Amino acid sequence: MTRTARAYTNIALIKYWGKKNKQLKLPYTNSLSLTLDRFYTDTLATTIDNDKDIITLNDQLLNDAESKRIRNYLDTVRQMYSFDEHFQIKTTNHVPTSAGFASSASGFAALAGAINETKQLNLDKKQLSILARNGSGSASRSIYGGFVEWNAGFDNESSFAVPIDETPDIDLTLLSVVINQHSKKVSSTVGMENSVKTSPFYSNWVTLVSSEIKEIKQAIAQKDLQKIGEISEHNAMSMHALTLSANPSFTYFAPETIRIIQLIKEIRQKGIFAYATIDAGPNVKIICTKESIQRVQTYIEQQLSNVTTVVANIGHGIEYI
Repeated sequence: MTRTARAYTNIALIKYWGKKNKQLKLPYTNSLSLTLDRFYTDTLATTIDNDKDIITLNDQLLNDAESKRIRNYLDTVRQMYSFDEHFQIKTTNHVPTSAGFASSASGFAALAGAINETKQLNLDKKQLSILARNGSGSASRSIYGGFVEWNAGFDNESSFAVPIDETPDIDLTLLSVVINQHSKKVSSTVGMENSVKTSPFYSNWVTLVSSEIKEIKQAIAQKDLQKIGEISEHNAMSMHALTLSANPSFTYFAPETIRIIQLIKEIRQKGIFAYATIDAGPNVKIICTKESIQRVQTYIEQQLSNVTTVVANIGHGIEYI
């Protein structure tokens, strides 16, 4: 019996921003993430006697244009594992799409898991991470729970994620502040390309990530919450500085994004634990503790009436239902 694969999204605390190999989705730098329990994707794959794949998302049949990225990925998988069957893919996405919540991470991780299940490829977690990465770089990290590092590598076999601590005994929780759920005007792929090619600070970014990866891994081992928060916030702001310094410059921030960053600083001045991280989108994720999250959530909602807040805890890796 074929089972549904469920994969959870992750938030990069140390981000990758830029690919040195677009086809293989190899990043210039390592990255480090935290898997979350709140947002996930369920995918069921069945083989069909058909000359093309049939793909549905949230019970809606996707046309060729809408499903182009998925079809290209399935072609890649067929080539990687030397089979020619086509699939019926049924996906239910419990993640706001294209709004900075890494829906492609849980999406392609779940799809990789579903194909592994249906074709009985018997892939281990490392191989599954490689397979997921071929769909979306950040999907390599959603194979595992907890804290995860993606090794940049130099070819298809050497670029994969590894778990740092899948079940960390650490008092961290996340408050997602959703400003909007609209698709981004500048996709992550285009944004990365522009930043790599035109930002004068890109080489500094590569150096920064290398040092901050080491620092945050040490902070995780020592359960140093403040250090984790400080490094994560600095890394996020440094990434977005690349978009502002690109030519032409662009930003994923909305006016509310700036306001939330200011509110987080106000919260910290009150002695409450809160640090910001922001992916390629306007929505802000606030790193909190179980003690601070209720106060942070109340403060944000009181100051901004037009946002939605969602609490997420540390999640686990891919599973089969």
